[in-house]
Amino acid sequence: MCAAEPPGPPEPAEPAEPAEPAEPAEPAEPLPPPLPAPGTGPELARGALLVASPTLRDPNFARTVVYVIEHSADGTTGVVLNRQGVVDLDDVLPAWSAYATGSRQLFSGGPVEATAALCLAQARDGANPAGWRAVTDGIGIVDLDADPVVLAPDITGLRVFAGYAGWEAEQLALELMAGAWFVVPGRPGDVFAAPNADLWQIVLARQGPPLAMLTTYPTDLRRN
Repeated sequence: MCAAEPPGPPEPAEPAEPAEPAEPAEPAEPLPPPLPAPGTGPELARGALLVASPTLRDPNFARTVVYVIEHSADGTTGVVLNRQGVVDLDDVLPAWSAYATGSRQLFSGGPVEATAALCLAQARDGANPAGWRAVTDGIGIVDLDADPVVLAPDITGLRVFAGYAGWEAEQLALELMAGAWFVVPGRPGDVFAAPNADLWQIVLARQGPPLAMLTTYPTDLRRN
């Protein structure tokens, strides 16, 4: 019987191709602190504030504070309070410029009818001046066709906005359920906040935790 030939040496393995370097991972977006469940905050009504969640990236509303002028089953209307524009009142509504509080410029009230002007003013206690229609807590809408000289003695603050923010029925409710906005109580002074004040941070900070903790949320995550 013949002996079997011994197996030959194993063939050398082909060298493995070098792995491509992995792309650096993008920094994870930090999670906000635990927040109130939708529907557990203050009631949405005239004079309330809608404060944008820090995760809301819509450029029209990022880090905005919206003063609610009207809220009903048909929808919601408000004005963004914390976006100063670049148009001087002297150029578009010169008769009202001298009565503006804090800045003689139009503020950007929102993306709806951005070429139309809307004016809010605070009436003196007990006053109900002609050309002024109450919203709540002494704040009202001014008829810009009225005579400002007649109105001026009865008001303590005035600001003019270009455009407004509007939501159709149920639209805002869905955004609230998605966590895009927080509803908090408003103060008359919020309407006339100094242009250089960070109203978004100021309003959140006065709510206490957990909402106040959102003031530390980075604006630019790349710098976090």
